Amino acid sequence: MGKPTGFLEYERKESRAEEPLARIRHFNEFHTPLSRKEQEVQGARCMNCGVPFCQSGILINGMVTGCPLNNLIPEWNDATYTGNWDEAYQRLKKTNPFPEFTGRVCPHPCEVACTCNLNGDPINIKEKELSIIERAYERGLAKAEPPAVRTGKKVAVIGSGPSGLTVAHYLNMRGHSVTVYERSDRPGGLLMYGIPNMKLEKIYIDRKVDIMKEEGVTFCTGVNVGIDVKAADLKEEYDAIVLCCGASNPRDISVPGRKSKGIHFAVDYLTAATKSLLNSNFADGKCIDARDKNVIVIGGGDTGNDCVGTSIRLGCKSMLQLEMMPKAPDTRRPDNPWPEWPRICKTDYGQEESIAVFGKDPRVYQTTVKEFIANEKGEVCKAKLVRLESRFDKKAGRNIMAEVSGSEYEVPADLVLIAAGFLGSQSYVTKAFGVDVNERTNVKTDPGSYRTSVDKIFTAGDMHRGQSLVVWAIREGRDCAREVDRYLMGYTNL
Repeated sequence: MGKPTGFLEYERKESRAEEPLARIRHFNEFHTPLSRKEQEVQGARCMNCGVPFCQSGILINGMVTGCPLNNLIPEWNDATYTGNWDEAYQRLKKTNPFPEFTGRVCPHPCEVACTCNLNGDPINIKEKELSIIERAYERGLAKAEPPAVRTGKKVAVIGSGPSGLTVAHYLNMRGHSVTVYERSDRPGGLLMYGIPNMKLEKIYIDRKVDIMKEEGVTFCTGVNVGIDVKAADLKEEYDAIVLCCGASNPRDISVPGRKSKGIHFAVDYLTAATKSLLNSNFADGKCIDARDKNVIVIGGGDTGNDCVGTSIRLGCKSMLQLEMMPKAPDTRRPDNPWPEWPRICKTDYGQEESIAVFGKDPRVYQTTVKEFIANEKGEVCKAKLVRLESRFDKKAGRNIMAEVSGSEYEVPADLVLIAAGFLGSQSYVTKAFGVDVNERTNVKTDPGSYRTSVDKIFTAGDMHRGQSLVVWAIREGRDCAREVDRYLMGYTNL
């Protein structure tokens, strides 16, 4: 522990975000990192607890607290405080193969679990993680390290999201020959097209993928396994196959007028925007245009917020974000103590930008769409909304959100984005490989296992556990790689 009284002497300090009205003019990341000296001082705040909850990665009341990757957070905090940044990187990469991703997009349950969070502000762990990996790149430490020996075993990974990249990283490091199949035109999966550029600039994905290629991983993009390539052919060619296709089945809403033009799933909207940005800086006109349109986003999660931020950058006329549930409290309730995940209201970057542009929070709580109204061209032009209230349902035996009679009202709507989450894996993939799925259409395995019902086929990530965090996808990929290695070799040293 570098400074036993550091958490008492120094206040938490964070990177400065560009002002909302300035950052909406571009699609780049908008935080100015702390200086090296400031980061070292922040490292002094770490208490080096006897029981470091920050690296626990445990579930409490269904929510994770602490890092699912069990990152050695106190160790690299101490190393940075003493100026030993190279050592901090060595400790960081022991548990996390992609800190350049998690340091940008992870909600960091490690900070929620930080002991300093009990009576004050937590350690600035997220920015420390990012600063360590970026400094490692600057110093040439985060470079390709091809395996010295190959095992002769071949593995196919289907999907190049965070879980697929993780499986490929560890199995290649072990010496197996790994080929990653990706149906999109670029590797990265959710990281590439599910997360906007202003949260994760795609140059950082390309940088890491290029290193993996140098290390021997083969990437086949634009190949839709199950359609372009037969599952039977892959089973014949490879010693093991890992399905990492994500929970890519978007949840729809079934109301009158749903088939009107101008209603899109959030994932399609975000994908089109990022592709157009990367391919032509929007010159190709292939994004779903939000300019001068009244936009409604259905869903209050991270994806919904990303749709808000993207639409504002694309010049929308107005913004409305619907949430079915009541507004969360602004501070912790007594029944939600530390170190549980804080169930409180969070105003994210997109909502901040909407407030700056339109003068009010875009979120409307306890409200949903009852009907879409189209014009003579079949284009959505209005939405009929209805307010909801919590009511006990005798049949269900629990409270449900029910419509309030007579509360309907209409609002203008030229573009509607459905960000209501995902239902599970897509059936054409699971049927092609003949694997069993559960009631949520996630690929079924035994508890704690990643082996499917079909010999030599494994699964990991959202396709296995359902929609979740990037950090959980990486954890699943890491654990799955270990099980695949044991299957191939009879033992594992991963």
